[in-house]
This record gives sequence, structure tokens and C-alpha cells, in this order.
Amino acid sequence: MTTRCGTVALAGRPNVGKSSLLNALIGEHLAIVSPKAQATRLPVVGLRTEGEHQFIFHDLPGLLDPEYLLQERMRGLALEGVRRADLVLHLHPAAEAPAPDLQAVAGLSEAPRAPVLVVYTKADLVPPEAREALRATGAAVVSAETGEGMAELLAVVGARLPESAFRYPADDLGVQPMNFFVVEYLREAAFKHLEDELPYAFTAEVEEFREDERPVYIRATVFVERESQKGMLIGRGGRTIKAIGQHARSRLEALLGDKVFLETWVKVLPKWRRNAGHLARFGFGEEES
Repeated sequence: MTTRCGTVALAGRPNVGKSSLLNALIGEHLAIVSPKAQATRLPVVGLRTEGEHQFIFHDLPGLLDPEYLLQERMRGLALEGVRRADLVLHLHPAAEAPAPDLQAVAGLSEAPRAPVLVVYTKADLVPPEAREALRATGAAVVSAETGEGMAELLAVVGARLPESAFRYPADDLGVQPMNFFVVEYLREAAFKHLEDELPYAFTAEVEEFREDERPVYIRATVFVERESQKGMLIGRGGRTIKAIGQHARSRLEALLGDKVFLETWVKVLPKWRRNAGHLARFGFGEEES
């Protein structure tokens, strides 16, 4: 049997539905989702193996104009993902069609090496006749909310994957360690429970993970940039940080299939988003060439 396997980059501007599409394609809540832009900082890899096809989807940070060092590193990771992909899906909301040229959005001097397929997302927000008109352009039209167009998208992508042996076991859904998802689910909770700029100043680090205990024991430190933000994060009587921990714990329990005890501590790490050493600590080193 000839098998096909390849890397598929989900690329586009911030808040175009990349993470929602990844979760729908994988059937698991791997990538965090928020109505606020720029929730994805590090690429999230999701796997789907179906028959003779193995899809390695990379949910990339949004292609944005960076304002500080963290955003520069995020953009670098997104461009690296586009460069290395076997196929690039350029996501754009259906209600904002037509999609701009990906080369222009990414600020690339030349077109990506890999083929680019335009995928219009959030199709449930436009009328059927608009969806049909977009399909007539040769683009894929999908809704992660309703599932519309997902089977067609997988068929088109599967046909374009290179012939290759599978790179991962067929029943794997992701490749990142559990510590990664602890941080991501805490960040998702921060976007849900914190207002304005504060979620963007929030990050976390796992200090201890004891998977052999019941419940699974996890201790994490969450960071903000200013002392005033620390008070808002903790909340009156600790209610806000408790709600953030509860949200992350429920996500982790669903992913692990086991009970979790999540302990969180709050610290201030001044200007970590603009400090190269702190960014390297949190996984944002210099992008590879």
C-alpha cells in the first residue's frame, strides 16, 4: 500500500480560525481558542491518520506586524512553518473575502516553496450563495463550527501529500509534551477570564509534573509583567486565579483521561516579552534559518 504523509501549515493573519480548524480536523482540543487575536504563540502540531494518509497539521502563530520582541519571534516561527511545509493552507474568513495574497501578507520576497491552497473559514457566517461563489474560485470553504466542507478539505489535502511512510504512530493526535499543554490551557483560561492587555502579559512554566500520582500532580508558575497585574490575576479572594486553574485542569483531565491536581503560583517577571533571555526560557529562541 502506498502511503502519503506530509506537513500542512495552517497560515494566515491573526484570528482567522486556524486553531479552531486544527481542533476540528484532529477531533481534540489541542490548540487554545479565543475570540481575542494572537492567542497562538508557539506552533501546535496535530496529527490525523486516515487510511493511507497521515496529515501533520501545524497551527502557526498569526502573520502580524510585530510591535515587540515576542511578536517578532512569533512571526519568525510562522514564517519558518510556511517555509518548511509540504502544503500551505492560507486561511481567511469567508465574510472578509477575497483573501489577500499570502506572499504579501507574509512579507515574503518570493512565493512559498510549497503549493498554497486558499481556505475560507467561518463559512457558517455567510449565506449559502456566498459560499458557493467562493468554491467556484477553486478555494476550500469550511466551518469548524458546523463541520461543513471538512471532508472535502481533507480529500483535497490528502491528494497533495507526498508519498512517504508515516512519521508517527497511527493513533497519535499530537507531538508536544504534556508540559506544553499545561501552559497552553492556562493561557487559554487567561484569555477567557482576564481583560484587555493582561492575557498578553501572561505566561506560565511547569515546575513539577508527577504523572505517576493519583490525581496527577502538576505545579506551575504563572507570570505577569507588573505588580499591579499580579493583583488582577489573583483577583479578590483568589477567585480569578482559581477560575483560571479550574479551566486549565478540566482541559488537562480531558486530554489525559485522568484526574489532575493543578497548583499555581503567581510571580512578576518584568518586561519578559521584550527580553531575549526570558523568551528563550519560554521556548522563543531565535528562529532557524
